[in-house]
Amino acid sequence: MDSLTIKNLIEQGLPGATAEVSGADGVHFEALVTAEAFRGKLPLARHRLVYATLGDLMGGAIHALALKTVTPEEVENGSRNA
Repeated sequence: MDSLTIKNLIEQGLPGATAEVSGADGVHFEALVTAEAFRGKLPLARHRLVYATLGDLMGGAIHALALKTVTPEEVENGSRNA
């Protein structure tokens, strides 16, 4: 598994989303995902939306994924820690 594949899966699964994904060992990754779909949702609900885009890869090919999920408005306001 690689960062680019995860980025593409997230962006395809969440229309309009942008994802920045990193992870050098092929099983542990970090992602910053920005999506309008997160508006009004708590962090757990946001994370579930992202996990749904990755399906069975979570817990398999992707051992761990640290997520930061924000709306475009939160990015504009300087919040990148949800």
